[in-house]
Amino acid sequence: MDAVDAAILEELKKNARASASQISRRVNLSVPAVAERIRKLENAGIIAGYTVRLDREKAGLPLLAFVLVRVDGTENIRAFRDAVTRYNRVLECHHIAGAYDYLLKVAAEDMQTLETLISNTLKTVPGVAGTNTMIVLKTLKEELNA
Repeated sequence: MDAVDAAILEELKKNARASASQISRRVNLSVPAVAERIRKLENAGIIAGYTVRLDREKAGLPLLAFVLVRVDGTENIRAFRDAVTRYNRVLECHHIAGAYDYLLKVAAEDMQTLETLISNTLKTVPGVAGTNTMIVLKTLKEELNA
């Protein structure tokens, strides 16, 4: 991957629906060359897919929170991972180092929905020994694709 590929990726990050023609004008490369580079990036797995970026507030999910989760016992890890990946309000789940084992990014309609997810769903998963929730007041930067 070179600087031109990086520039193409930046354009696709801004607008995944941009045509090869639009991108070619921005990176000073011919349309066929841009299309070929995109194909190669896809085949190499660098571009893993294309998606829609939702406006959470307009979609009815204005509350964003990060939930730290501690899971006791290695025998409970699989159950936790299986459960958490099924929850549609969990946007991301990261296995982390430190006092907690997992960091979840959660979107919810309101505080009641978040409380229900944490208290009645998440904490009932076998092995979940503790959580710590942080409510997002405002997002200053959110990079969807590093």
